[in-house]
Amino acid sequence: MLLKADADGPAWTDAQIADAFGCRTKTVENIRERLVTAGFDLTLHGKPPAKPRPKVLDGEQEARIIALRLGSPPKGFAHWTLRLLAEKVVELEIMEAISHETVRQTLKKTRPANSAG
Repeated sequence: MLLKADADGPAWTDAQIADAFGCRTKTVENIRERLVTAGFDLTLHGKPPAKPRPKVLDGEQEARIIALRLGSPPKGFAHWTLRLLAEKVVELEIMEAISHETVRQTLKKTRPANSAG
């Protein structure tokens, strides 16, 4: 795309480039803008992959959360909620602090792929 847009080369319009490559003119505009703002290498190869975050929970903590979820909910509750589980994890000193989102991600990755719900 960039070679076709080169003023010293074919100097195609964005519409001609979009038609030739089967994309929208906005895509061509975005690529040209990225070349100017981010440089050739980033435009051609994209952003480098983000570094993975360190794990929040170790295996033992994950196992305790899963076991807690499989147990009976507290009196007055029909089932465990993510926030309720997070509060109980702190109460039981499994962790000093934990978000309900971390609890959700922990439980999500342990659920069998073919289970419902």
